[in-house]
Amino acid sequence: MSSLKDRFTDYVHQLQDRICRELEELDGKEAFREDNWQREGGGGGRTRVIEKGEVIEKGGVNVSAVHGELPDPIKQHFQVDQGWFYATGLSLVLHPRSPMIPTVHANYRFFELYEDAEQSRVADRWFGGGADLTPYYLWEEDAVHFHRTFKQACDRHGKELYPRFKRECDDYFYNHHRGEARGIGGLFFDYLRGDSDHTDEDWFDFTTENGEAFLDAWRPIARRRVEEPYGEKERYWQEVRRGRYVEFNLIHDRGTLFGLKTKGRIESIFMSLPPRVRWDYDYRPEPGSREEELLERLRNPVDWI
Repeated sequence: MSSLKDRFTDYVHQLQDRICRELEELDGKEAFREDNWQREGGGGGRTRVIEKGEVIEKGGVNVSAVHGELPDPIKQHFQVDQGWFYATGLSLVLHPRSPMIPTVHANYRFFELYEDAEQSRVADRWFGGGADLTPYYLWEEDAVHFHRTFKQACDRHGKELYPRFKRECDDYFYNHHRGEARGIGGLFFDYLRGDSDHTDEDWFDFTTENGEAFLDAWRPIARRRVEEPYGEKERYWQEVRRGRYVEFNLIHDRGTLFGLKTKGRIESIFMSLPPRVRWDYDYRPEPGSREEELLERLRNPVDWI
């Protein structure tokens, strides 16, 4: 049998192909542009970006498999004097044109840490990932559908997993400097290692099943909201909220920081940023408006199921 890292690397490449095919069908206008790149320290990736579509204003579905000696900041993080790593995964962000369709982010990843440059002795390994939804206008049925889809994927591996990872998502995707969540959450999991309750194979199955659930979670929402009318007011609000999205990615996001510290490909890292954003000084929505309703929910997250 192939190693975990080889199997997961193959999986994320296949998942990228499936997701991109489905998104091109959904958009109906634009196809993904593909860039293959190599990392100076070892490995590389395949970046796919779609822009100026009918449905997706900007989006990316990226895979990478990088390896080499741990950079000094990562050595300090893991508290080791020397070490080598292998990291592979898929990361996607979709910024729809319509403010009635929520932005969505997902990633599924695997990391191995080694004691030697030949990668013959594994010191540690784990899985991570998740998916979260960032609406600009809130429909409760959309939030329930998104959460329910991932809950079903989690429940097959343990009823305790969805509440645990939903809570971790609420805690992680939070702009502490604003006192509000980035969106309405979903799942976030990291450092999933084999233990007495779950083997590495269990976590492989769990992570890949959540990867399979992504399209079922987001695509029906996009199709349901694509015909909703909107105007300049709604686009303006979308751009204000996109500013909060950028703030999170540049201040708090671990993936962005890891990519920068490991000399990752800048275009692939910043692919996640939206194309049109605004920061108005002390912007406040009208009292009693749908915009204020969204802010209230972001400041007070709920259990959607």
